[in-house]
Amino acid sequence: MRVLVACEYSGVVRDAFIRGGVEAMSCDLLPTETPGPHYQGDVRDVLDYPWDLMIAHPPCTNLSVSGAKHFIGKRLNGSQQSGASFFIMLAKSNIPKICLENPVSVMSTLYGKPDQIIQPYQFGHTSRKTTCLWLKGLPKLQPTNIVEPEIYVCKNGKTFSKDYMVALKAGNKRGHLRSKTYQGIADAMADQWVNL
Repeated sequence: MRVLVACEYSGVVRDAFIRGGVEAMSCDLLPTETPGPHYQGDVRDVLDYPWDLMIAHPPCTNLSVSGAKHFIGKRLNGSQQSGASFFIMLAKSNIPKICLENPVSVMSTLYGKPDQIIQPYQFGHTSRKTTCLWLKGLPKLQPTNIVEPEIYVCKNGKTFSKDYMVALKAGNKRGHLRSKTYQGIADAMADQWVNL
């Protein structure tokens, strides 16, 4: 099995599949944070290789509803259209099995409802991070270890995961920290999808 992990610089998902005994490569415009098979460049350069499975994490900056107050500007400058087109291009690739991962975003309207919505606390992490999965040729990911999420309650009554609050304090590294896939989710993908 040959697995492409698109738009990943951390190596978390790539390495989970490698541990599962398959050929896997990550690809991102950024260098990989952990040594391993990684193409630093545009995913379109390697998309037509005969991959069996692609796990893709298209950039969500211009798509996520958490940034809805900026949508007008993003539409006016074309960045939302560009982000949506990139997402759809990955979804329509000829790879037989595809998982596209994104937070709650405009893609539910522009492309279609996700096939599944997961949380890190279903995979052994005490965090909440609503994650949508659009699946092609893959079964839904089954929870592996449901735990109680740790919640931080703000003065205004809003609740957040503690790791989200840590990311908020990270300033300009916030997006970098929030974009990493949780290890439990990566392991579940590799364990459940490697032998299909």
